[in-house]
Amino acid sequence: MHRLRSKIRDISDFPKPGIVFKDITPLVKDPAALRLAVHQLLHPFLGRNITSVAGMEARGFIFGSLVAWELGLPFVPLRKPGKLPYDVQNVSYDLEYGSAMLEVHIDAFDADDRVLLIDDLLATGGTAKASCELVEKLGAKVEACAFVVELDFLEGRDKLRDYEIHSLLHF
Repeated sequence: MHRLRSKIRDISDFPKPGIVFKDITPLVKDPAALRLAVHQLLHPFLGRNITSVAGMEARGFIFGSLVAWELGLPFVPLRKPGKLPYDVQNVSYDLEYGSAMLEVHIDAFDADDRVLLIDDLLATGGTAKASCELVEKLGAKVEACAFVVELDFLEGRDKLRDYEIHSLLHF
């Protein structure tokens, strides 16, 4: 994991003063590191009865679609409002600095789907928890959540107590 950790860059005071942003751009720029991250994300779930992979906008699309491709499964994008052209289901959630919403097509999951949720980062857990709720609103089951980076000091894992969590790097 040292190889992956070396590809995560700290950006001070982004998006606002006092925040240290974990930038994954160097990781996705390096094909070998990206391949390693994707394989490490999916490894614990090999042989499991997962039927689809979902990723949150926007960086969850990068890792989620690659994990889905490697597993030979469908990828379902969880989008910001107004981005999907068909009928949607949505869920609102709170952020440290306001609120947000995620949407998904109403036919994105079947009741017997077992979903692996992927994102680049677990911080406070709000987006991940909302994503789980959105999947479950459509009748599917969240099998697990996987993240490239987890910011342990923000305790986002606490909001996801009902789900299996797999994180590659802890800060």
